[in-house]
Amino acid sequence: MFKLIKRRATATPSPSVEPDAQASRHPDRPDAANDARALAASLSERASLMGRDAAEVRGVLEDSNRLAAAQAQALQGLCADARTLRSSQQTIDQEAGAGLAATHSAREAVQALGGEVTAIVQTLQQVAEAAGQITQVALQTRLVAFNASVEAKRAGEAGRGFGVVADAVKDLAGRVESSSKNIMGTVATLEERIARLARETARPSGDSRQQGQVHRALQQVDDAMQRIGQASRDGSVQCGRLEESMGGIEAAMQRTAQALESALQRTETFLQVSEHLIEAVADCGIQTADSPYIAAVQQAAAQVSKLLEDALRTGTASTEDLFDEGYVPMQGSAPPQHTTRFTALAERLFPQVQERLLGLSDKVVFCIAVDRNGYVPCHNTIYNQTQRPGDLPWNTAHARGRRIFNDRTGLASARNTKPFLLQTYRRDMGGGQFTVMKEVSAPVAVAGRHWGGLRLAYRF
Repeated sequence: MFKLIKRRATATPSPSVEPDAQASRHPDRPDAANDARALAASLSERASLMGRDAAEVRGVLEDSNRLAAAQAQALQGLCADARTLRSSQQTIDQEAGAGLAATHSAREAVQALGGEVTAIVQTLQQVAEAAGQITQVALQTRLVAFNASVEAKRAGEAGRGFGVVADAVKDLAGRVESSSKNIMGTVATLEERIARLARETARPSGDSRQQGQVHRALQQVDDAMQRIGQASRDGSVQCGRLEESMGGIEAAMQRTAQALESALQRTETFLQVSEHLIEAVADCGIQTADSPYIAAVQQAAAQVSKLLEDALRTGTASTEDLFDEGYVPMQGSAPPQHTTRFTALAERLFPQVQERLLGLSDKVVFCIAVDRNGYVPCHNTIYNQTQRPGDLPWNTAHARGRRIFNDRTGLASARNTKPFLLQTYRRDMGGGQFTVMKEVSAPVAVAGRHWGGLRLAYRF
């Protein structure tokens, strides 16, 4: 682009152009240089604004993508629940059918019992008739014994033994008569109760209201089981329809997620274009709004490198310590925090550099040194507080030290080996709060080996 500007400025002037106008367009003139710088500055500013908008859009798309993924996962759970419910409904329908069969069997058993009860009633009637006949015989026997007793008394001494026998027969006949009457009374009571049972178990073919209580109860159970079976079948049909509808919604959400992912990739392209434009302008040596931050982060990265090399030279830390990747999780931390063999050293050395850069401008948000995996051993004091148990939003915003930030921006800054890297992104501040900012980073090396980078983030 700048070559094109130069070629146009050095083109052969038209005879109709005034000499002063030709001189004003010449690239060696101060005005031409000023125009180039102004154009580059304007280009950098516009690229910066495009990057901010792209970062904002990307953040919204990422939120929408996460929400769509969560909704798709929840929908999958609902589909599974619908299938389980449908299976349960089918099981209920089967159990209702078994219940109906059981009530039919019970009804047949009650009907069979009714037949047996009728037979029992008939038998009891026969017993009652027999007891009545026994009573008649006992009466007749008593009458005969009475007559025999009278005749025995008339016979005097000769009939005394016969009189004793007649009296005994008379007493026996009396007891037989009493027992027969008791039997008849008991049979009558039993017959009445069994007749009541027969009425309860009877199932007349006419009005259902004339059915016995047992058959009415069985009919109620039968009706209830039929209603349960019908309800379960209706529920199974509804679950099938719901499952089908949710399947369609899930497919639509998958298409939406794919579209969001495609849009995310496009915003990534916009971000890269804007960042490359800003870097290209900065590489030309033209002062822009980002130049002070670029110079400051490069100088600070060199200071961090020196601090680590001094620790290595004095034996305070070994190469294995400084490049330790055995991140040990801190129990109970949320978000997860880790420690390494160089964490304590970084907490002693890094604040003197990181805190100083916070005073570079009121736009600076943070300045942190990270290893090549995005691990932050020590954050700025304001963000390096001790976590509060169970308070995830507060921890996310205020306890950012000893964490691994391996997102797009974090890893790019940590693994950058160019003199500087300028990025635009939306930062999660915790509690649902986000802010769009720029970040410039410079590599940190120890004894010629890439250790990580120094990240300086600032607002637009």
